[in-house]
Amino acid sequence: MARRYDPDRRRRIIDAAIRVVEEKGIAGLSHRTVAAEADVPLGSTTYHFKTLDELMVAALRQANEGFSRLVAARGGLSDPTSDLAAELAALMGEWFSGDRAGVELEYELYLAALRRPALRPVAAEWVDDITARLVRRTDAATARAVVALMDGICLEVLLLDVPYDEGWVREMLGRVIG
Repeated sequence: MARRYDPDRRRRIIDAAIRVVEEKGIAGLSHRTVAAEADVPLGSTTYHFKTLDELMVAALRQANEGFSRLVAARGGLSDPTSDLAAELAALMGEWFSGDRAGVELEYELYLAALRRPALRPVAAEWVDDITARLVRRTDAATARAVVALMDGICLEVLLLDVPYDEGWVREMLGRVIG
């Protein structure tokens, strides 16, 4: 039997891993569950991703890319005349107004780095990316403080199931930015 050419298989496996984590959490992630979700042979998942950590790294990186695309599409962070606090608060509001399961997934993968050292560099990529964007508008220490505040607000909204309050977030970010 000839081997079927499937150039999108790796991406479909990553997409399937993301869906599995959205539905079952990281505890439900295995090569077998991902293969079933992607409708590929089990050997395909282990061929492309030798370990679950490799698969989670790819899934987290893809999730990070989604947030980066959102930041780039808004464009306000690079506009030196925009109100930075208002732009960040609106960006977070847009993120939360989308697919909540996707936001939860990103944070679940992000926090998995606490127990899975292989994920730490990818989690750091998100922090470094948004910090680098903010450094264009403020100093490095303030940029890191803003990222920490944004993370804290996101965790509060997700964990305490409180509504996102863009006005309050804008005010708090404004206090940190100065």
